[in-house]
Amino acid sequence: MRILLPRKSLLFGFFTLSGILLLIGWLVLIHPPSISTGKTILIKKGMSLQKVAALLQEERIIRSKKFFLILATFLGKNKIKAGEYEFPPSLFPWKVLSILDKGQVKKNMVTIPEGYTLFQIANLLESLNIVEKESFLNKATSLEFIESLGFSLANEMKKKPTLEGYLFPDTYHFFKEMEPEEVIQMMVRQFQKIYNAEMLDRTHQLGMTQREIVILASIIEKETSLPEEKPLISAVLHNRLKRRMPLQSDPTVIYGLKEFNGNLKKVHLETPTPYNTYLIPGLPPTPICNPGKDSLMAALYPASVSYLYFVSKNDGSHHFSSDLEDHRKAVGKYQKTQPPGSLLKK
Repeated sequence: MRILLPRKSLLFGFFTLSGILLLIGWLVLIHPPSISTGKTILIKKGMSLQKVAALLQEERIIRSKKFFLILATFLGKNKIKAGEYEFPPSLFPWKVLSILDKGQVKKNMVTIPEGYTLFQIANLLESLNIVEKESFLNKATSLEFIESLGFSLANEMKKKPTLEGYLFPDTYHFFKEMEPEEVIQMMVRQFQKIYNAEMLDRTHQLGMTQREIVILASIIEKETSLPEEKPLISAVLHNRLKRRMPLQSDPTVIYGLKEFNGNLKKVHLETPTPYNTYLIPGLPPTPICNPGKDSLMAALYPASVSYLYFVSKNDGSHHFSSDLEDHRKAVGKYQKTQPPGSLLKK
């Protein structure tokens, strides 16, 4: 037996369904307000979908935040990845939602200069809204996180865990509001790619550890910017280590100072810190910056020279000496205003 529905019920159902279909069609197909140029917006971490919709409406990327939220709820797309998004003019709402749902964030080319310290990198990335400085520093000095990256840490590194030296300077494609773990992993992976099997073999041939080479390379990076001088600086450092002579490196002293105004004084050279290589023989406890490939290669392949000293010629280059007398003469020639005690520099 067939049951016939009242005509009113059929009409009501028809109009209800039609209304729903029209609503969905309006939400999906209608254009936003007419704008002649594209828009770029920044969605910060923790921003709710409601705030994102309000921002989209404010920037005239969508017409109505309420209907946009209905569309997002209907399609089950309510998780938005933080970052910077670029929207061409006059996109359909469903396309806007699709871009957000897929996390199609705008990538920025960021160059990390060779010789930047961990703090300098953190400051740079924060200034570009890539990561928050403190979060970045916390992760880069977290023993648990460092070990999760595959580093087998010696006891001395466990006392002061840091990724200083292993954040390889290069040009990266970062996006704003990244997680600090993502940024660090990218930079460490690049270091691990550069420090290949051949370099590891050479490290073992020298009877050194990778960490010792990275520390040496970081000092070389800070001592000179000239590629042709790096193997010579490396030779001085290697020769001094073999003779158990203090390295007497100004950059290591500077790294250990809590405050430094750019003017290295005698009092700084006499200030005891773990990084004062005038007072403490051997390598400092950690790298003092993040060296580039040239400095890493120089640390692994020092020049075959007997140099034990070098002094700045005040033009970006250095004079190298094998004996103290020649070094004294060079200091007198190039560093007439050198503070007392610096005759033994390097």
